[in-house]
Amino acid sequence: MTEKRFLTLILTLFVALGVSYAIVTPVFEASDELWHYPMIRHLADGNPLPVQVFDPAQAGPWKQEASQPPLYYYLGAALTFGIDTADMEQIRWLNPHVDNGLITTDGNINLAIHDPDADPWRGTLLAVRVVRLFSVLLGAATVYLTYRIGKEVMPDRPEIALGAAAVNAFTPMFLFISGAVNNDNLAIPLASLALFLMIRIVNRQRAVFFTASRSSSIIHFALLGVVIGLAVLTKEGTIGLLPLAWGTAFIAGGEQRGASGKQFWQQMGRRLLRSLLNFAIVLLPVLLIAGWWYWRNIVLYGDWLGWSAFIAVLGERAQPASLAQLWDERWGFMLSYWGLFGGVNVPMWTWIYHVLNGVLVVGAVGFAVYLYREIRDWRLEIGRLGDNLQSLISNFLYFVETRFALVVSLLFAGAVVYGLIQWATTTWSSQGRLVFTAVSALNVLLVVGVAGWLPPRAARRVTTVLGVFLFIIAAAAPWVWIRPAYQPETYLWPDLDIKPMTAAFGDQMRLIGYDVKRPHADASLQPGDPVDVAVAWEALQPMTEEWSVFVHLVDPVLGVPIAQRDMYPGQGLRPTSLLTPGERVVDVYRLFVPETAVTPADLIVNVGLYNFRTGKRLKAEGVDESVTIAAYELPAIPGEIPNPVSINFGNEMSLVGYEVSPRRALPGESVALNLYWRAERPLTTDYTFFAQIIGEDTTRWAANDLEPPGGTASWQPGAVQMVSVPLALAEDTPPHVYPLILGVYTRTEDGGFQRLQLVTEDGRITQDDFLPLTQIRVD
Repeated sequence: MTEKRFLTLILTLFVALGVSYAIVTPVFEASDELWHYPMIRHLADGNPLPVQVFDPAQAGPWKQEASQPPLYYYLGAALTFGIDTADMEQIRWLNPHVDNGLITTDGNINLAIHDPDADPWRGTLLAVRVVRLFSVLLGAATVYLTYRIGKEVMPDRPEIALGAAAVNAFTPMFLFISGAVNNDNLAIPLASLALFLMIRIVNRQRAVFFTASRSSSIIHFALLGVVIGLAVLTKEGTIGLLPLAWGTAFIAGGEQRGASGKQFWQQMGRRLLRSLLNFAIVLLPVLLIAGWWYWRNIVLYGDWLGWSAFIAVLGERAQPASLAQLWDERWGFMLSYWGLFGGVNVPMWTWIYHVLNGVLVVGAVGFAVYLYREIRDWRLEIGRLGDNLQSLISNFLYFVETRFALVVSLLFAGAVVYGLIQWATTTWSSQGRLVFTAVSALNVLLVVGVAGWLPPRAARRVTTVLGVFLFIIAAAAPWVWIRPAYQPETYLWPDLDIKPMTAAFGDQMRLIGYDVKRPHADASLQPGDPVDVAVAWEALQPMTEEWSVFVHLVDPVLGVPIAQRDMYPGQGLRPTSLLTPGERVVDVYRLFVPETAVTPADLIVNVGLYNFRTGKRLKAEGVDESVTIAAYELPAIPGEIPNPVSINFGNEMSLVGYEVSPRRALPGESVALNLYWRAERPLTTDYTFFAQIIGEDTTRWAANDLEPPGGTASWQPGAVQMVSVPLALAEDTPPHVYPLILGVYTRTEDGGFQRLQLVTEDGRITQDDFLPLTQIRVD
């Protein structure tokens, strides 16, 4: 099969797969589509661009996307303005309980509710799918451009270009985003096209040198400016193309090598001047096309990028993340690069990620080998590296000129990754898909690393195996992972055994049975254990009110839940207004006993129904607002330390146990709190411990800050130390159940304090700087 036919096959398969993703993925269940599409609909209805407000509650259905440049939205509006989308508010029916960004075993991952009776080819559902199919075509353009860039990087190795195109085409996450309403789908091919044009400008200039006319050069740089202007009017993450455009102008403006002394510096001066003039040619269409948008940001937000408004709505980390923390988030980052569907909560099988991450490691090592060979060949080409500044500059520029496609791809990929790192330090944005702006460059570099250093025959075999493997995974994803995630029966236990039970909740719903899974042979639990519950319901009459199911794990001493799970029936997919009289649904729920749960305790599982919007509960006949379906014993854990736990504070020390008494108290009484700590390493700082009993409005009804006698700097690593922190409740403490929190801090030189952050078992440093330990009931 010829190279052209291979490329045609890859593009055809991509489009076919992209259409399947666009059709199979339920509307509004693709990343951020919930907010991207309302922008399109707003413009399609003839409205002006919305002004981004800084209050998330007032931001509108587009949320932070009103801060995004609008070109993709205008194109989507042009495609769909003739479709009646007056039903958007009904179709865009949000799930208030969704586990957005969380991978669960019991469903509730749907961002929206989907009426099975809705016509998928009318109104909003049709409009969304039209824009999705348009996005698939944009994705195909990206795949083609990846091939063209690969051809420029290694002109005599077609298997590298085809391999890069195949990896791009069959990366499941790229297909998923391409089949969604997302402005990345326009930004990515525009960025890839700009990159390709830069490479062609330099390569063409080297081929013809100065035989090309000035007018021809102006046209090429102007065309590059148009493409970059369209890109920055689509997504601000493409602004990094501008410095690369100047670099392109500088490299393309070179003269014959060999000049020295004064003549060399005169050449450099002429080269710099030409690059500035050519960059001005690039910049002019950029300003004409996109300048108005960035001026609008300055006028409206006082911020040319509009990031202040974007972050105000999106939200940000409590504290900026360090590079170490971002590194700790790498697993989730790679999941969302290869394929994490839905609201970043529908994963593939874990082994797939391990294989693909292994390919990435091989590619990184192989790219280092390839780059070493390129540098070695360059050294042979130039003879001597040079013993003066002029020679060093001249030889370096020769390397960049002769390998410009490789260098500019590497620079652009690095710039996009660096930009995401900076963004992720402020916001919760550690998602691999956010580097797709450079996906063409990344895939070319990956395939060069995997196979570029191999002989052509071996490289063909490697790229074929990799492409076929990715194709199989990509073809399976819509049917094996995405579609089943939105079917309630997917989550039911294979050995489900519903035990009959009857309890009517008003005249709306009837509890008709339940089942429980016990993690241990007896009826006991341990802190951290899962509590699996199944509940069967029957609808008694048509309902207009949406009733949510709650499952509570209750500690009777406190009289409140210590763990709970809330969702609509049908694992979040079947609100009560969609149920018909006599229809029965069985749902499963997974709760977890808190790791810091007080032992011993007797726990019960209660279920009930309530209205999420109003908080009103449905009462069960003959009982209160819930029904008890199971009871568990939480026995004391044997050992010298009461309530053993393992909570790491800043890798400095760990809380290994505690005891609190009493758990129910009166205003004015004292609560005795004994904490057991273990230093994880030699401590050089004397830390202060704090404990607080706080209200919902952060009122401190009891608080104590304590420095242990002798200071923590005297603690020996591994030795357990008890610290007593008595808490005296205020006399006017209202009756309520309050959280008891604790933490560790050190005082800073400016009179402030620095708290230790909690560290997860797998070593991730979180943004949490206090621990909700337990609860205290004040009567």
